[in-house]
Amino acid sequence: MFVAKRMTPNPITIESTAGVTEAWDLMRSHKIKRLPVVDNGNLVGIVTDRDLRSVSPSTATTLSIFEMNYLLGKVLVKDIMHKDVVTIDVGATIEEAALAMSNHHIAGLVVINSAGTVLGIITETDIFNSFVDVMGLKEGKTRLTFRVSNQVGVLHDITQVFKDMNVNISSLATYVTEDGSAELVIRTNIQDTKALTERLAAIGFPPMHVAQIG
Repeated sequence: MFVAKRMTPNPITIESTAGVTEAWDLMRSHKIKRLPVVDNGNLVGIVTDRDLRSVSPSTATTLSIFEMNYLLGKVLVKDIMHKDVVTIDVGATIEEAALAMSNHHIAGLVVINSAGTVLGIITETDIFNSFVDVMGLKEGKTRLTFRVSNQVGVLHDITQVFKDMNVNISSLATYVTEDGSAELVIRTNIQDTKALTERLAAIGFPPMHVAQIG
């Protein structure tokens, strides 16, 4: 799955010379948490709701509402925006977007094309929903987890049982555990796994965990 399929296209943007009060108004009215900062078609920064909160007066202030609004009105987006924007190409995969967010500890990426034009925004919620869809969890799945080794042919032996019993595999993934071994997760549509697990156990691969999801 690609970023282009999951991003929010044509995002709301703001110019660097706009005031932070305008940025607040845009975020509230459109119910968003980040604004790419674009000047003359070029991405120059990004501002988030956290940035805006950092310059907003504290509730403990002794200033009047008029004084607060006056001072806040003097702060511009360029004064608080992040100039080093983490972006991702529109042709990138969801996995690449997820890794970029994890590496940079951020909740959203600006999506651009090869010319650097802002095309969209993709957030951690978009990533989360993508993986739910990829795994087919909303349709209801049975999840079988196996402890496996790195021996050649293990995956073939396990999946051969599924084929022999005419059980379709919806998705499959492997995870390396802390002790260096691996776990194999297979998701399938069948509800009654008794015969399947017995056949798997007979060839030395009993599932360590079986769960119905969705």
